[in-house]
Amino acid sequence: MTAGDSSRPGDPERDTLDKAAGENFPVAPFFLPRDWRDDLMAVYGFARLVDDIGDGDLAPGGADARLLGVSAADAEDRLLLLDAFEADLDRVFSGEPRHPLLRRLQRTVRRRSLTPEPFLGLIAANRQDQLVSRYETYDDLLAYCELSANPVGRLVLSVTGTSTPERVRLSDAICTALQIVEHLQDVAEDLGRDRIYLPAEDMKRFHVQEADLATPTAGASVRALVAYEAERARCLLNEGAPLVGSVHGRLKLLLAGFVAGGRAAVHAIAAAEYDVLPGPPKHGKLRLLREVGVTLRGEG
Repeated sequence: MTAGDSSRPGDPERDTLDKAAGENFPVAPFFLPRDWRDDLMAVYGFARLVDDIGDGDLAPGGADARLLGVSAADAEDRLLLLDAFEADLDRVFSGEPRHPLLRRLQRTVRRRSLTPEPFLGLIAANRQDQLVSRYETYDDLLAYCELSANPVGRLVLSVTGTSTPERVRLSDAICTALQIVEHLQDVAEDLGRDRIYLPAEDMKRFHVQEADLATPTAGASVRALVAYEAERARCLLNEGAPLVGSVHGRLKLLLAGFVAGGRAAVHAIAAAEYDVLPGPPKHGKLRLLREVGVTLRGEG
């Protein structure tokens, strides 16, 4: 996820929650009921913190590690931190969590009767990031997205009391698409972490070598590969878009924002002629608003 700078260093809870402003999608916009906003921010805080642990992006000083009971000497051990984080998640459901973000989450879990499974999926995805840095097939990547992205949409449906099997299916398509788009935006950044989320079988098909991803700008083969994966993401967004029409009121606008954010990002990638190596192509607010309108009208 693309995160903004935190404005109040030294407060681990606020440092994490402040990153919501820099995400590709609306986290808890003002037009939602206050209780929804509070609960969605609690879910976001969990998801953002577990990603920061997995990416080694925790705030300097080791405050998060200390809160989780991890010593300064072990604060760089991401797998150990993830184990400690999972232990604190267990306390959300059976005791008193140590980390303030998980204490916040505990109120949401109790209010919405949430289960551990989606949270455990997000932790498992970040464990996988420590152990798996390449994906052979598109199906392998989809299995990763099942852990890294789809639980978030399922939690949104649970928080808003709108979860059904069909809505979960549509939400999964949207969340997987958003994850693929994020991977396309962050090809260079991920390579810097020695991770590649472009399926190896597709790289071979388009004659792309890993060294081709380390250049300042993309050549024709890399652009063709990115265009191929962007079209896959666009199709998944279209597949999931009927989720928006299945709900009403302010939730409809929130979900339209998710779909529109993905569509606007795909458009920005295409407008950059699929050259993502200089950095994530950005879309403007007008493009996002246009995509929201298209999505709400069911035209996409």
